[in-house]
This record gives sequence, C-alpha cells and structure tokens, in this order.
Amino acid sequence: MPVIENAKRALRGSERKRIMNDLTRTKFEVAVRVAKKEKTVKAVSEAFSQVDKAAKKNVMHKNRASRIKSRLAKLIASK
Repeated sequence: MPVIENAKRALRGSERKRIMNDLTRTKFEVAVRVAKKEKTVKAVSEAFSQVDKAAKKNVMHKNRASRIKSRLAKLIASK
C-alpha cells in the first residue's frame, strides 16, 4: 500500500478508472458477441457503437476497433 498522500490519491484514481474501463470493455464484448450470434443489422449497429465508445475512451486501440468493425461488417455482408 502507498505511504505518501499523492500515491494514495493516485491509487484511488486508478481504481476508479479500472472499474470504468472494465465496464466499457464488458459492454463492447457483450455487444460484439450478440452481433456475431444474431447477425442482424441492429445488433451490428449496437456493437459498432460500443466499439467506437471503447476506442474513444482508449480502452482499446483504434486499429483494434477498426478490425473488429471490419469483421462484423463482413459477417453481415456474407449473410
């Protein structure tokens, strides 16, 4: 555990950020899983939205988000 006050404050802040990042990551993973299962335009649209939000918040790299969206688009196109 940190001893210095600044380190304690940083620990609290990083814990809050970790919780929010985990929540964002979970939302986008669930949306992508649903889109892959249902293969509907509405589900893919929701997944795109969640992936974009995760990339915007730097939970994932923008290229990873682009790759996921590309694969989902191919999934719908092949349908």
